[in-house]
Parts: sequence; C-alpha cells; structure tokens
Amino acid sequence: MTLIQKILTSLVPAAWARDMREESQRWMMRCACGHEISVWDAGGVRWKASGNPVRLVLCQKCGSLTPHTTYRKD
Repeated sequence: MTLIQKILTSLVPAAWARDMREESQRWMMRCACGHEISVWDAGGVRWKASGNPVRLVLCQKCGSLTPHTTYRKD
C-alpha cells in the first residue's frame, strides 16, 4: 500500500476503507499497448468518482509514458 492509500484508509472507518479499496480495484487504467492495471494496484485511490479521465502514466509493461484511459470495470 502506498503512503497516500495508508493515510486515506486510516482516516475513515474500516467499512469505508474496504469500500475505497474495492472500488479503486474496479477502476482500471489501460495503456495504448493494451496493458491494464487497477488504480489501486497502481498506487492510487478512485472512490465515489465518475467520468473516464485520461492520465499520463508510465506503463509497467511497455515502459513508455503514455496516456492511460481510466474506466470502471463492472
């Protein structure tokens, strides 16, 4: 768990922390090369959010700094 994840989950009740983690794991980031990773596994938190932002991220697979589409996997 990253520092920001530890801080956020420690500030809220345990049930909210579990919900935060579960929801962040449903949000996926996809690279142009096809590699996908959850926001939580990438070290982030996306909780009670909407929209599909595009973020510039270093891909763990291809090693390129590319725009990653964020979407919710239901």
